[in-house]
Amino acid sequence: MAEILFILTTIFVAYVVYAVVGDQMADMKAITSKADSYPAKTETAKTPEVKVVENKPARRTANKAPEPVAKAPDRNDTSASKSGLRDPATGETASIPTNYRFAKRWIKEAMVKEGLLDKVYKNNELDDDANAKIKTALDGLLQMDKYRA
Repeated sequence: MAEILFILTTIFVAYVVYAVVGDQMADMKAITSKADSYPAKTETAKTPEVKVVENKPARRTANKAPEPVAKAPDRNDTSASKSGLRDPATGETASIPTNYRFAKRWIKEAMVKEGLLDKVYKNNELDDDANAKIKTALDGLLQMDKYRA
């Protein structure tokens, strides 16, 4: 009984493949026949006349432009925040991570080594409290001369 079911299933799959390929071939033939049915363009066809219009800028009114708003000063205007961090052991430099998950391993270990964090967090251990601790630890690491790039 299993052999008969296998044979019938194989025949059905072959028929479906045959029908799909046949439909695709018919569509391709229809497309090529449509392309051949269009007459070739002749030189007697008239081109529509195009009017050339000068592109002039719009008139400005006497409205004053809004004054630029002064930016709030950043807390970390040090050169370390602009250039990145440097590993003192290897000399490798890395950009400042925006997310703890994407921080390099040596940055995570440096925060623990300096006492800014109590451990290296795993991705499933990150919550709001841990993220707050990590943010302050990263700011503390940026202030240390040892890790400035």
